[in-house]
Amino acid sequence: MTMTTNKAPSRLDRFRDSFVWYSFKRDRTAQLCLAVFLCLVVAAFSAPLLAPTDPYDLRQIDIMASELPPFWIDGADEQYSLGTDAQGRDLWSIILYGTRVSLLIGFGAVILQALLGVTFGLMAGYLGGRVDAFLMRLADIQLSFSTLMVAIVVGAVVKATLGGAFYSQYAVLMLVLIIGLAEWPQYARTVRASVLAEKGKEYVDAARVMGLRSKRIMFRHVLPNTLSPIFVISTVQIANAIISEAALSFLGLGMPETHPSLGSLIKAGFDYIQSGSWWITLIPGAVLVVLVLSINLLGDWLRDVMNPRLYKG
Repeated sequence: MTMTTNKAPSRLDRFRDSFVWYSFKRDRTAQLCLAVFLCLVVAAFSAPLLAPTDPYDLRQIDIMASELPPFWIDGADEQYSLGTDAQGRDLWSIILYGTRVSLLIGFGAVILQALLGVTFGLMAGYLGGRVDAFLMRLADIQLSFSTLMVAIVVGAVVKATLGGAFYSQYAVLMLVLIIGLAEWPQYARTVRASVLAEKGKEYVDAARVMGLRSKRIMFRHVLPNTLSPIFVISTVQIANAIISEAALSFLGLGMPETHPSLGSLIKAGFDYIQSGSWWITLIPGAVLVVLVLSINLLGDWLRDVMNPRLYKG
């Protein structure tokens, strides 16, 4: 006589049976946006393998080949499929490297935002009282200023205090800090609202009766039940961080031209539009639009899936 045991479903099996996977299979827009986003991410982080030249290596830059048009325009050089910029750098190569920089800043800034916002939101919602009042008034004060204004002021102060050379050398880190510190209230307010709804439930009361510390209850019990809105916010905030980086770079407070991002590429080619070299700005601009649009549409789909009342699949 043999005994049969029911094997517990794996995480992959549970995911395949989930509503998220079911709705994703039915939504062609979400599938297309995810495919586009993954292609851009893979291409960007494979830049050393895919790029014909290294834009950071001055030996590979030919100033005599500057402002060459893309392959579909007369006068193009087959060596440069998307043309060259004003410095003679291969545009395809610097777009790959620039997209990688923009993604690093976007993801890095959102990680910092989430760490600060989730921590402050948990503390404000769970502890309440003066802690809640102080943190929320701090968030209100910061939200009274636009993100771009905060980033411009902080970036200008840092650049003036530490010097332009220091800012250029650590531009990626500085932009992550500036954009991350400017946007944490978005997470804090959302997490606080979720915590206020969760902390009165029975499982939180049971954890208190068992003598668990507040820190353990917040991070081990309450936080996992507030992850859905955090995921939705993160998708939107990644797009916002990439746009903020592009805006700061366009204003001269972002990435330097020697270490390009999508924003600095758009700025570098803006002065050459009227001279006929429109591709230096428009092609990186198109890549930026496609990247941000794919992230935003994924965020819209995820928001609808996480809120069944909004789902129309």
